[in-house]
Amino acid sequence: MRTTRTVPARPVLITALALTTAGSLLLTPQTAGAEPGPPPVHREAAPDEHAAQTPASAAQRALTTAGTASEAISDDSRGYPRRQVLTPDPENPADKSIKLGLTPYHAIAPKLNSLQALGDRVSVEVAGRSAGGHRLYLVTVTAPETARQARAQAGMRELIESAPALAAKSPEIRKTYKTPVFVNNNIHGNEWEGTDASLELIERLATAQDDRTRDLLAHSRLYFNITANPDGRIAGTRANANGFDMNRDFVTASQPEVRAMRQIMTAKQPAVMLDVHGYVNGTLIEPTTPPHGENYEYDLFLKNTYANALGMEAAVNGLGYTPEKDGVQPAQIPFRDQEEGWDDWPPIFTPQYAAFHGTVAAHTVEIPLRVNNADYNALPVAELRRRSAINVDVAGAALRATLDFVQARRTSLVADQIEVFRRGAAGAAQVPVSAQTVPGVPGIGPEDVYTTTFPRAYVIPAGRGDQRSATAAARLVDHLLANDIRVTRAAHAFRLGGRTYAEGSYVIDMRQPKRGLANALLADGRDISDKVSVMYDISGWSLGRLWGASVETLPGLPYGGVLRPVRAAAPVAYVAPRGDLRLRLDDPNEIAALNSLLRQGVEARRAADGSAIVPGSARGRAAEAARAYDVAFHATKLTGTTPLHRTRVAAAVTPGELLALREMNFEVTPVSTGVLNAGFDWSSVDVLFVSTGLDHDDLNPGARTALDAFLAGHGLVGRGAGGAALGSATGLLAAKPVEGNGDANGVVRVVNSRGALMSGAPDHGFVYSPVWFTDLGPEVRVEQSYATGNPLVSGHWRASEDGSGGPADAAGRASVISGPRAVLFGTEPLFRDHPKGEFAQVGRALFTMAPASGPDEESG
Repeated sequence: MRTTRTVPARPVLITALALTTAGSLLLTPQTAGAEPGPPPVHREAAPDEHAAQTPASAAQRALTTAGTASEAISDDSRGYPRRQVLTPDPENPADKSIKLGLTPYHAIAPKLNSLQALGDRVSVEVAGRSAGGHRLYLVTVTAPETARQARAQAGMRELIESAPALAAKSPEIRKTYKTPVFVNNNIHGNEWEGTDASLELIERLATAQDDRTRDLLAHSRLYFNITANPDGRIAGTRANANGFDMNRDFVTASQPEVRAMRQIMTAKQPAVMLDVHGYVNGTLIEPTTPPHGENYEYDLFLKNTYANALGMEAAVNGLGYTPEKDGVQPAQIPFRDQEEGWDDWPPIFTPQYAAFHGTVAAHTVEIPLRVNNADYNALPVAELRRRSAINVDVAGAALRATLDFVQARRTSLVADQIEVFRRGAAGAAQVPVSAQTVPGVPGIGPEDVYTTTFPRAYVIPAGRGDQRSATAAARLVDHLLANDIRVTRAAHAFRLGGRTYAEGSYVIDMRQPKRGLANALLADGRDISDKVSVMYDISGWSLGRLWGASVETLPGLPYGGVLRPVRAAAPVAYVAPRGDLRLRLDDPNEIAALNSLLRQGVEARRAADGSAIVPGSARGRAAEAARAYDVAFHATKLTGTTPLHRTRVAAAVTPGELLALREMNFEVTPVSTGVLNAGFDWSSVDVLFVSTGLDHDDLNPGARTALDAFLAGHGLVGRGAGGAALGSATGLLAAKPVEGNGDANGVVRVVNSRGALMSGAPDHGFVYSPVWFTDLGPEVRVEQSYATGNPLVSGHWRASEDGSGGPADAAGRASVISGPRAVLFGTEPLFRDHPKGEFAQVGRALFTMAPASGPDEESG
């Protein structure tokens, strides 16, 4: 679910929902309400309050091809049904679903086997595996198709995206194309009931013989992701086995489950989708409050999403549940019933991401009665099962109403999807929403109008003159391609806009069907601090600014057939044929390559600019690392004077930070206050990294003494208020940390020092509850500062109610500081995989502090 604040409703209301998102209903014998949170707040902070303890195996699945989505779901050569017998999983009596009377994960495979055996309408495919290694099941329900018919459907789907102007005129599409519908369930593992509602619906569709069902399946393909988060379903946790909230991961797709969902959306191109969540009472059905994502074709999206929301609302309310009898409030639609706090601004959420793949009606549906977290442990089993049964019923009503909507509006839904792609391909202007452009949607005002100006093209320079960012450029290009964005590469140098671009530069023509997603990933974004008082989650992101690659806009495209389509980025791997080797440490892949070499005993040294010098005698191992991590080792005459050592990290950090450390190939031992109090062997690590979950005041005397002894000979890397507090408590760095508005987040301009720590660092960073440092002691070095003026480029950062904590207070202040025994970050250099261009800052800091040392000596 989302935690949001209650605000005055729009002029068009349904009544009496003011309490439903703020707290519990006054019922007997048991209360049932929305999950509480501290209003106003833009996110659930709870997952980041405890130090991550996620297993290395889960990280490995996220970071390797073993965890990527299955290509089977893109196979258009086979017809339907596509039957397979699934091997059952071992019975797990600890599965948290069982207590609720719901389907445990181990029962899903047998259930799907039985559903396939009911007839010729149900097919099951394995779309991938979770971070915890569990299978992800995609169920397709449709009327039978021969292989030839399936290929014809694939051809029409491709025409809709690639030639939308022709598709709009195609009588074949209008008559025979099956409308794709996608139902995503259980992305938050402890919001269970969508899975059970979908299984019930699939069973009904598999056997119903009425004309209406036959017609629906003859003209639709219905795709069900049975459980998007089996790890969390089993464990009763919101997150997957990596500790990630996957409904925040779609910009970066760091998790294997999210890559599987992305593959489903790109391969199936749904026109309509539901993402079933819990728990908000009454049932919350999107569309959302402002601000609305500026890169959408929002007029088409709002028209259809609002219309379907009305149908789902009527179906849910029509079940007959009441506050007095059942504890169930009437459904609510945020666009209509709230002013702010439940926005669709960032495409980190599943429905908002789906909109960029042609989905013109997409919804988060929050079913009503809470059964997770404290309620799971506190309420009697009978009450939990009563609530879960109602929730399954409510989710089922929403699903059935959506199918009615699809059946009634099949032709117009497909036409609107075609129009989304046509506008992108033609470079057409967006249509601002208004009462005239979106008739039938009440209450549209200027607060709902968000559009953008798309550049003609983007370029990612990647020639020899841009070697610093070559690895980052390749990563970004491959990420764009994975998101179904079309990328070309220059076959030879070209000149445009007063600049010459080298052969090999990548060009993204913004006249393409999915221009909205391309712009969402690459653009700077917008400062929306003055638009609303509160945001639900992140408000600024930019892979162009934060991933370490150079990204520029172009006023046009080069002439003369310079550009060639690409299916993958060109490899970067290179090792100079002679001499000692220099590895820039500006990128997480470069840090990972260095750590690999250090583990093998290669004697590398650090140069004054922070790069690593690898002896020519290790050229063979360098070549293996270059291929494994796609990095370049260039010849150098520098020798370096500071030895680099294998670095083992004790880390009290968030799940995202733990994954980032493992991505950089550090040997990481997760720690926390509890781990240290239980007795920790400090000889097993070389440096401590702390951001959360380790409180000096809560350590017992023995743990505190052991920590202080370790820090006397080793260093601390700290991030945010938690890291700064430990730095202050241990006296490692004489500085005063100042916390900005805790609700602030976004992309910021920064100014880097010329020292080894920040050499080559990007001039933009990311903040999430920003921190800065004042009252610096004589040994404290400012490594990075927030830029003067307004440092916020995109996002939401206001001063607090007392006027403090805003960007004006942070401007010019130190954002990263260092001393002989500590480095402290006030920015978020490892946040949720977003700022990959900043990862190396933490890597360099860890090398510097293990063991703690003074300033680097200059190298020749």
